[in-house]
Amino acid sequence: MPESREKVGLLFAALCALNGAFVPAFAVLTTGRADAMLVATVSSLFAGVAALVVLGVRGEIGVLLRRREGPWLATIGLLGTALAYALFFLGASRTRAIETALCLQVEPVYSLFASRVFLGHPITPRRLIASAVALSGIALAIGAHHATLGPGVWILFATPACWQSSHIVVLRKLRGIAPPVLTGARYLYGGLLLALFFGARELASSGASRVPEPAALRALLPLLALQGIVLAYLGTNLWYQAISRLDLARTTAIVVPSIPLLSFGASFALLGEVASPAQWAGLALTAAGVLAFVTAPHAVRPGEHIPAPTAPLITPE
Repeated sequence: MPESREKVGLLFAALCALNGAFVPAFAVLTTGRADAMLVATVSSLFAGVAALVVLGVRGEIGVLLRRREGPWLATIGLLGTALAYALFFLGASRTRAIETALCLQVEPVYSLFASRVFLGHPITPRRLIASAVALSGIALAIGAHHATLGPGVWILFATPACWQSSHIVVLRKLRGIAPPVLTGARYLYGGLLLALFFGARELASSGASRVPEPAALRALLPLLALQGIVLAYLGTNLWYQAISRLDLARTTAIVVPSIPLLSFGASFALLGEVASPAQWAGLALTAAGVLAFVTAPHAVRPGEHIPAPTAPLITPE
């Protein structure tokens, strides 16, 4: 691939990681003040409003309703926002911010195999070893060797599968669609689905509303707006700009494990959480795995070929 295109892709990946560093701390901060599903819903709706404004200015709102692309755009809203956000905020409400950031680091492994199966990208020995090193660091950092993983951790482990599924849909069915349209679909469709689910749950709650008192809600709304517009909407735009220039597995392995490295600082600044020596040691391993992906050759462009049943699982770099 052209060197300039790769450099721009790496820049977007770095900006995406920097933005994502604040996501776990904000998720713990907001879900500590309100119901997790309310936080997911309102944050997504704020992101959806931002998306609607941008698409209106660009004259692309109609793309969301096209007969050919519309159902697939709704699908990425369901997978990448509605399901993923429900799992993410439910998990974040049951863990610390540092644990939240670390649990999501299984995503590069999901991406590595999903890219091989659905996009035909090879699993090279270098990528396999780099993923193993990163996962070892994650296991050390979250204390997996103690086998004391709580329900919040398992919920968070499931979250990246939703994100990766939505990315595969984008790369297989929505090639050529602009990142602002993809991001808009994620939050307009996803936000509406979350709102319907939350509304149905409220109706079935027999009067036990999960909505905070008006004063508490007014104090929380600025945080939810920042979480939705900057951390969600802007972050997703940066992500789609990155994967339009780099292959999916490489982008995921650069962005996702980089987030805890930056999240520790954000968690300390926002919540006062301090990483333990084991967590810092785990992050050192994770950083080594990320570096291996940053310096690795680019894979074939997404969608160039689909693997044959007899294709080798691992290909030399």
